[in-house]
Amino acid sequence: MDAKAKKLDAAKASLEFIEPGTVLGVGTGSTVNCLIELLPTVRERIDQLVSSSRATTKLLEEHGFEVSTLNEVGDLDLYIDGADEATKRLHLIKGGGGALTREKVLAGAARRFVCIIDDSKFVGMLGEFPLPVEVLPMAQAFVTRRFVKLRGQPVWREGFVTDNGNHIIDVHGLKISNPLEFESRLNQIPGIVTVGLFAQRPADILLIASDDGVRELRT
Repeated sequence: MDAKAKKLDAAKASLEFIEPGTVLGVGTGSTVNCLIELLPTVRERIDQLVSSSRATTKLLEEHGFEVSTLNEVGDLDLYIDGADEATKRLHLIKGGGGALTREKVLAGAARRFVCIIDDSKFVGMLGEFPLPVEVLPMAQAFVTRRFVKLRGQPVWREGFVTDNGNHIIDVHGLKISNPLEFESRLNQIPGIVTVGLFAQRPADILLIASDDGVRELRT
């Protein structure tokens, strides 16, 4: 089974968590794009929609949905998003698409966070995928030096600007054995807007699609 088919299977499995009257948050990325293709089939169950990026908003609107802001709707019943890496503890690395700050806000505002991945993203330890970090432009060099001290290999995502007007540093070469502690530590570095570690607020449910079907893990 190819990667697109697995992503579609994971997206299909997440539809069962959309109950009638749901205020739904929608993430960003290729697996979420598969979800957006399927959302019209459950349109009647969705009360309001909030998006984590301009790209997702555009896709939702193309499928006939009206997109609200988080300020307008308050808390979310459900947030569905993908991940670049996920562990059995449902800790995640996210932000390959650059929307990590808005994704983290929506995950924090959600009563339930369902993460959808294919089995290539399921890992024993986070860090093989470069850790995305959103930084204030004026702090880019300072934050880069701090990651060098942490023995990471920071690379500026050149030419990319987030929806918030900030830059992304992708940190290679990390082995994140304690994601909770590492996320807290990075959050103390001035100039970092958001780190793409989702350990303080992990997924509640992880749906992993493979050739054998979709497996569900819960916290």
